[in-house]
Amino acid sequence: MFAFIWIHLLSAVVWIGGMVFLSVVLVPVLRRDGLFAQHAVLFRTVAYRFRKLVWGAMGVLLGTGLVLAAGRSIPITEPWLWPRVFAAKMGLVAFLFSLTLLHDLLVGPRVRGILGMAETERTARDRALLRYSVLVPRLSLLVALLVLLAAVVLARA
Repeated sequence: MFAFIWIHLLSAVVWIGGMVFLSVVLVPVLRRDGLFAQHAVLFRTVAYRFRKLVWGAMGVLLGTGLVLAAGRSIPITEPWLWPRVFAAKMGLVAFLFSLTLLHDLLVGPRVRGILGMAETERTARDRALLRYSVLVPRLSLLVALLVLLAAVVLARA
């Protein structure tokens, strides 16, 4: 069981640590000089590489999470019997996975398409999506930190 806990935590650290790095280190540095558009290739390359890690980490987290829940005698197929903290954590995990899907499959590709257009071709909706698209990764980071908090509370229970 120890190995599953370690692998589960390592996957969470990779995912959350990468999110913190992108949000708190890379993006502010690339935006600092007002030339983010010139750094777009670097950011896109880093983000695509990180995306592969995230999806791998998500798979590992799901697999090890099932094993760990079974080890704690939590009936995965009977959510009405879940401890409250575990139910809250699973709700946050589902929300985080949904945000990741939204970001990777809908918002990200749309933003890339808009950034490829001339500014004169962008609609008001396009400009609004560009302005608010930064909220998805920020919300994802907040939810990931809440998942981590729920995990700590669950481990202490």
